[in-house]
Amino acid sequence: MSTDAFADRQKGFEAKYKLDQEQEFRAQSRRNRLFGLWVAGKLGKQGTDAEAYAREVIASDMQKPGHDDVIGKVSADLDKAGRSIAKADLEAEYVRLLAEARGQVAAETPKG
Repeated sequence: MSTDAFADRQKGFEAKYKLDQEQEFRAQSRRNRLFGLWVAGKLGKQGTDAEAYAREVIASDMQKPGHDDVIGKVSADLDKAGRSIAKADLEAEYVRLLAEARGQVAAETPKG
């Protein structure tokens, strides 16, 4: 393989990796929004209140690595409202919504 071909191939792999990382970030952000809206519904929030709550959930994901910050926030909010949901059930919905968000992001990504 020529040096130019190798360099082109490496650039292609790097571009694919960058795209994959961007899509995963978008999917995780989308998942957090969807999760926030789901929890907002459990809390009886609708419309702009639900959207505002979803933004709070998105912001809570920036506190520390992993998803414990998000699960902890919504769990505390649900407990405070007297609408507790088991941590395992919250985590299951969080995982389910990531798969849904990945599908949505993939569908929106132009094929090129």
